[in-house]
Amino acid sequence: MKVSEQEKKPRQSIEYKLPNGTVIAIGGKENKGESPEEEEDQGRNINFEKTEILERFLQELQGKNPLIVVIPTASTQPKKAGKTYVDVFKKLKANHVEILDIRSREDSCNPKFLKVIEKAAGIMFTGGDQLRLTSIFGGTEIMRLIKERYFNEKLVVAGTSAGAAAMSTQMIYQGKNDAGFIKGSVSITAGLELLNDVAIDTHFISRGRIVRMLQMIATNPTFIGIGLEEDTGVVVKKGREMEVVGSGLVTVVDGRCITNTNIYEVKEGVPVTIRDMTVHLLGKGDTYTIEVF
Repeated sequence: MKVSEQEKKPRQSIEYKLPNGTVIAIGGKENKGESPEEEEDQGRNINFEKTEILERFLQELQGKNPLIVVIPTASTQPKKAGKTYVDVFKKLKANHVEILDIRSREDSCNPKFLKVIEKAAGIMFTGGDQLRLTSIFGGTEIMRLIKERYFNEKLVVAGTSAGAAAMSTQMIYQGKNDAGFIKGSVSITAGLELLNDVAIDTHFISRGRIVRMLQMIATNPTFIGIGLEEDTGVVVKKGREMEVVGSGLVTVVDGRCITNTNIYEVKEGVPVTIRDMTVHLLGKGDTYTIEVF
């Protein structure tokens, strides 16, 4: 299929309100002070630094003695998940930490929780199940407040594993990693929409998730796919300027120059084909500008 010169040109961004806050999305299993011997995969990378990503989160916080709010909603063991982050932040000399144990939509409307969010300098969503996050937080007052502060103030919103996956516009919440590139093997819904026209997937390399990301991007090439390896994250400022942190790789999938795909023609259970998908592999310190439309 011949592609015209016009089709090859990058699309022009449409202006929309850029956030003043910062997003830090982490691929899961970020180091919390373990030695390389305890974290074998991290120990093989000579760039490995203990607690690098969580320290970067603390560095981005504004104000003196900033309040960190840990939200373990995605976890089926929220008390344990919350305590893990309280403990590691205290080891890093951050003592002003609160856990918001939100387990239902009713909890998300609690005025006490809203007051805590109003004072927070940083929010940390733990791992677990991203569908718990979107189904409990979607359309609630607490999520509205988080977004309002993220867009208008210097709020830092971080998430690891499920907490990172939920930040994007389109969210993959289910998919077989070993199913091959078969139509219908990936389940997608709307995320919490902190990053515009972005889809995030986590544990990307260890769980072989490139295939499900490619299929998601094929369904709508507007989106930029960001695949995060474990102990690896991205710091995104202004909703578009992205920097890689941590010991692994970030995979960026850009489908804007796809010339052909059969995803809209074939039935479920049939392999999907794509031509001219662009993939970037980025490491620590690399930057990337997310073009928004």
